[in-house]
Parts: sequence; structure tokens; C-alpha cells
Amino acid sequence: MIGLAALLALTMTMIALLARLGAFASRVLVVGTGPLARRLVAEMLARPSVRYRIVGVVVDDAQSVEPAVAALAAGPLDRLAAVIEELAPDRIVIALADRRGRLPMPELLAARVRGVVVEDGVECYERLTGKIAIEALTPGALIASRDFRKTHVDLAFGHALSLIVSITAIVLLLPLFAVIAVLIKLDSSGPVLFVHDRIGVRGRRVPLFKFRTMRPADAPTSEWERDNGHRITRVGRVLRRYRLDELPQLINVLRGELNLVGPRPHPMTNFALFSKEIPYYSLRSCVRPGLTGWAQVRQGYANGLEEETEKMRHDLYYIKHMSAWLDVRILLQTIWTVVAGREQAPAAPLPAVRPASALWRLGRLRLAPIRTTRT
Repeated sequence: MIGLAALLALTMTMIALLARLGAFASRVLVVGTGPLARRLVAEMLARPSVRYRIVGVVVDDAQSVEPAVAALAAGPLDRLAAVIEELAPDRIVIALADRRGRLPMPELLAARVRGVVVEDGVECYERLTGKIAIEALTPGALIASRDFRKTHVDLAFGHALSLIVSITAIVLLLPLFAVIAVLIKLDSSGPVLFVHDRIGVRGRRVPLFKFRTMRPADAPTSEWERDNGHRITRVGRVLRRYRLDELPQLINVLRGELNLVGPRPHPMTNFALFSKEIPYYSLRSCVRPGLTGWAQVRQGYANGLEEETEKMRHDLYYIKHMSAWLDVRILLQTIWTVVAGREQAPAAPLPAVRPASALWRLGRLRLAPIRTTRT
């Protein structure tokens, strides 16, 4: 019996080792070298998976090939049939920047008939990362997508659940609210609550409530948290670590201004800037913002416009796939973050994937000073 258990353990260990080495990974051939293709390659390389292994990249524009992609170049687009024959991929991901008249349909159809999975690059990126590739998104795709069409029943159910949970939580947590208020007053001068105008559903102004975690500023300050670390109080640091400073927002949920889950509301002062520089930013205002959200548990807080753009990818994913199950998953991840006392660190920028479009002029921006910090 002991020998059988040892043999089983050895077998499982060998299988796990082989999986880690990529023995069971699907061989992926990426077609294209544009922004979407570069981001796909960067994501796959940044997060080694037992499911996918890039075997090559088919070059559609030799002038746009960047070093990270050039190392994987398998040949030009007009040699696609030969590349497929040589590399024998299990999956082909179509990530061409411009498909009009360039998509090699006969070669792809022949591969599909032979059992090779042919997948759209946008769908692959979305499934792989839990984000939406903004640079490859078109208004037509948004309009035609069935996933963005939510019924009134779905929206009403989510809001009703938020109201019930908020009422219950406020009643149960009243003693904790009182203790935190006393500690804040003993630790530093200033009000217990910090109230700041945020963007609500349909762009309405929402006064967001939080426990104060910083000393009042003497002058206008930067919005980003990294620029305000010196102002955080001793009690505030603990509140932030366990996200307890967000608890007063249960009042916002009770007032119908927030849901438990949704895109985090941004400061009103940033609406014009973000609308101009982040593609499809206005879509965030089409749903009720939340106390926690998909972008919040996946990435954490943003400290720059580039990180805000990355969070927008997560927010669009949530808006597209919002459901009771996804809300439960987000709430469970939020509870784990609170209990563990850990804040999700912002994702590191991916190499060699920034588009050259005017929509992405990140390096030349300067934010106007405002009197808030974390979102």
C-alpha cells in the first residue's frame, strides 16, 4: 500500500514537472506583428503557461517588427502555408493590424480542416488575460457584441443584492466604525471622513465617503498615491493595508450611488483628461461604479495614466462580461485581500507593445494638481 502511494506521488510529480516544462502546452503560431500581436506575445512571455507556447510569429510588416517579436519571426505572411507545415502549430492566432484583402483564407481554411484551432487575436487576448485589447477594438465590434447587452433584470438583481448586503454590513459594522473614528481623531487632527467628488453612472457627480488616512494638505497636491506617502498617518497606513478606509462607501451603496462591484469611480477632475487620452473611457459611466471591481483585484491602484489605461482594459472586460458569478468571484478576491492585508501591486508594463497611435501620448502628459490621492 505504501509502495502504491509512493508510486502515485512520483507519477504526479513527474506529470507536474513535465507540465511546467511545457510538455502539454498548445503550440501557438501568431499571425501579425502589429500592436495586438506584440501585446499577445508580451503577455504570453510574461506569464509562462502550461497551456500555450509560442512557436513562431508570422511577419506581416517587416518595418514594424520589434526586438521581442523579431526573435520569434518564422517567416513572411506570403509563406504562411510553408510556416504552418514546418512548425505544426496546434493553434493559430490571427492578430493582423489590417486584415482587408490580406487574410490568407485558403491556408487558414486548410489548417482548420486538418484540426488546427484558428482563433481571433482579440478573443485570445481577452481569454488569456482577463482584459480587452483596446488598441484592436472597433466601435463596430462593440455595437455588434452580444456580451455588452445586459438585461434590466440582470442590472436590477445586482443593485438589489448590493442594497441588501450594504444594509446588513452597516448594522454589523457600526461598532467597528466607532472604533476607527476614535482612532483617527486620536492619531491626527482633521475630520474623520474624507469626502471627494467622483464620477457616477451617466457621468453624475457622486460624493464618495472614506475614512481619512492622510493629514490635510496645505496646498494642492498630486493625485497619485506615490506622491503623497509622506502624508499617510499611522492609523491610515493600517486602514489602507486592510482596505478599511473604504468601509464608509457602504453608505454610497445604500444611497444608490455605487454597487458592491463595478468600475471604481474616478475623481471628477480627471474626467476630461481620461476621456481624451484613454480610448472608450466614457463607457465606464454606462454602468454603476462599485466599492470594488475587476480592475481593482487584478491590478490594484494606479500611479499614472499608463496604469489607468491598463485598468481600463480590465474595466471593459467587466462591463462586457458582468454577471452574478463574476461579481461573486470579485467579492471573494476582495475579501481575501482584506483578510491577508495585501494590496495588489500594479502590473509591470509589458515590453515593446505600446502603439504609436495619437491615443497613447502618455509621455507628454502632466496632470493638474488636485486634492485627492487614491481611487
